[in-house]
Formats: sequence, C-alpha cells, structure tokens
Amino acid sequence: MIFLGFSVLLLLIVMIFLLKGFGEKPQPIHDPIYTPPLVMSGGNPHVRALMRTISASESKDSTDPYTLLYGGQHFTDLSRHPNQCVRIISGPNKGNCSTAAGRYQLLTSTWEEKLQAYHSDATGTPDSFEPQAQDAIVYAWLTDHDAWQADIPDLLEQGKLDQVFKLLSPTWTSLGYGIENNPTTPLLSQIYQKALVQEKASTKDSSTTSFKGD
Repeated sequence: MIFLGFSVLLLLIVMIFLLKGFGEKPQPIHDPIYTPPLVMSGGNPHVRALMRTISASESKDSTDPYTLLYGGQHFTDLSRHPNQCVRIISGPNKGNCSTAAGRYQLLTSTWEEKLQAYHSDATGTPDSFEPQAQDAIVYAWLTDHDAWQADIPDLLEQGKLDQVFKLLSPTWTSLGYGIENNPTTPLLSQIYQKALVQEKASTKDSSTTSFKGD
C-alpha cells in the first residue's frame, strides 16, 4: 500500500510539471540578424534594406530605434533632434561626447545639414525628428549621387555591398571599414540580405495590391 501510494504521488507530481510546461508560452528566440522595418513607405528595396542594415549596426535597438540616444538611453521629444551630448566612455573617441541620436545615430550638425538639403513634404515640419522624417532624410541622402560621388542604388543592385559599406564607413563607423566595429559588424551582410528579401517581398505585395485596385 505504501509503495502504491508513493507511485500515485509520483505520477501526480510528473503530471503537474508536464501540465505546467504545456501551459507556458514559448520564449521568443533572439534573432541577431533581425532589424525592424522602416516607417516610411515606397522607395528602392535595396536602399531600404541598406537603411535597416545601418540601423542594425548603429542603433542596436530592435524595439524603438528612432528614439535612441548614443549610449542606449531613449528620448521622448521628436519635434526636433534632441541634441544631447552623451559622454563617450570607450573606443577611439573616449572622453569626448556625442550627440548621435535616432535610428541612424546622426549627430546634431549632420542632421541639421541634411535636413536643410533634403527637407520636403515627406519629412513633415521643418525641424521634425519623427520616424518618417528620419527615414525620408536618410533615404534622400543615400540616393543623392552628388553626396557620395557614387550611385549607391546601382552599386547595391550589382551586389557590391562591401563597396557601399566602405563608402559609408566614414559616416557610419561600424560598417566594417570604420574605427568602431562592434559585435554586429560581422553580421551586416546577413542582415542586409535578410532585409532585402523582406523588402522585395513587400514591394511585390504592394505592386500586386495596387494592380488589383486599378
């Protein structure tokens, strides 16, 4: 009888653990090559994938990269660039401070310069740092031949991603040819390719929807 009672008790304990396990939601698996989609719509899928890749390397935040300050804190006022100078505690610029902010970690001076050059109805009010404005300004900049002395969309379509990274590294220094590589840098090609597949699929879906609606 004692043995039977012990067996029943053991069986009940096993069942409880099994039921508990089945009731738990599976934990999400962190994907090191995930980068969230852009807020802006339209545009060349190769350039859009590049923008997401820059973001993955520079902002390192898959939840809300548009409100990220250098160093990892977030800001809330998107009416203009936050212009907060955060002290740099490591790397070649240790001891200085950086005003880098937003999805593309643009310095205040860079943002103001590019805003003046590329502001349009798509970027909202003149000083706006809203996600749509961040995307639209960086897209316009990357597709400006004169700004880079190169046709970035064409290079990307030819598969010359490394050449593009090298071209952009003086601006975004973690792209593999700059001075501040990080753990994400070796994954950038994979990140770009995955984002490109998604962007092409999204472009195809949009074209199909537009055709059906005509």
